[in-house]
Amino acid sequence: MKFNITVIPGDGIGPEVTEQSIKVLEAISEVYDHTFIYEKVLMGACAIDETGNPLPNETLASCKKSDAILFGAIGDPKYDNDPTAKVRPEQGLLKLRKELGLFCNVRPVKAYDSLLENSPLKENIIKNTDITIYRELTGGIYFGIKELSDDGQIAFDGCSYSVEEIERMGHLAFKAAQNRRKRLTLVDKANVLETSRLWRKTITKLSEQYKDVEVDTMFVDNAAMQLILNPKQFDVILTENLFGDILSDEASVIGGSIGLLASASIGDKSALFEPIHGSYPQAKGKDIANPLASILSAAMMLKHLALYKEAEVIEKAVQKSLELNITTQDINYENSFSTSKVGDFIVDYIHNQEDSNINFKNVHMGQSTII
Repeated sequence: MKFNITVIPGDGIGPEVTEQSIKVLEAISEVYDHTFIYEKVLMGACAIDETGNPLPNETLASCKKSDAILFGAIGDPKYDNDPTAKVRPEQGLLKLRKELGLFCNVRPVKAYDSLLENSPLKENIIKNTDITIYRELTGGIYFGIKELSDDGQIAFDGCSYSVEEIERMGHLAFKAAQNRRKRLTLVDKANVLETSRLWRKTITKLSEQYKDVEVDTMFVDNAAMQLILNPKQFDVILTENLFGDILSDEASVIGGSIGLLASASIGDKSALFEPIHGSYPQAKGKDIANPLASILSAAMMLKHLALYKEAEVIEKAVQKSLELNITTQDINYENSFSTSKVGDFIVDYIHNQEDSNINFKNVHMGQSTII
């Protein structure tokens, strides 16, 4: 099978981790006889530096015609530290989401057994945690009417949602729950907000079409507490834009490293896949960044393309790398491997799935890791 992939390496460590994902995808293409055709384009600070525009027209055009988009990271300190900057890297990503209609953000959160001690939470609390958060991405207060009074003393941010916006999110979350443990938790603030009451009414009605899924509701403040007290109770979490932004970042600490967290942003015609760790400029060019979140994002991309077996192999390879401690310094500081060496291990696993005996000398030498 042949697929056209738009690659946006972006800023900071984005190009380094994305390079490892492409390396892994090439291994998949060789083993399973697929063809991935890549078009690399600019977005973010690098795009501003070269074109003055955080989202060049050429980038948007490439994204619209591709089968999927693989994205690295966005952001640069020279813009973060300049409050007067009129053009910022993040504007490119927000515009891309809007232009492509990427209304649904999907973020898996999993606690790997080999990394339980890395989490700030107790092992008995997080063990066996496996959550997927479905966050609405193009509506709500982030995209509502914004006003500031003439004297600068009063500010206003409007939050609105339609039944159509809620239903399209609900269908995706319910279908995901059907393929998991058949539990869905709607997180809202229906005791206070009219938009939350519309979410609750709409999802309750929609649940009649998914009778095999158990549905419960939870106020967002309680959900934030429960993610820390008992994250295992959750399967699929469905929520609006602002609440999802906060809860997904809170949940990211459960696994012990932000370098393991992948995400997808999905629309009716387009889908973008990216690690959540950001551009991490301090590590740029040092070959120390964790590529696993980007590689897992590539696995999510393969699932979107209905290449389920191929995605599962990548996930197993990541699991094996964690079990054998072939990881970067954010996870294993004492005996860490470089970004590229971790990528090499995943590639070798894909080529040699039946053999998991590892020659650590060869790993360090950059040669074949499987014997």
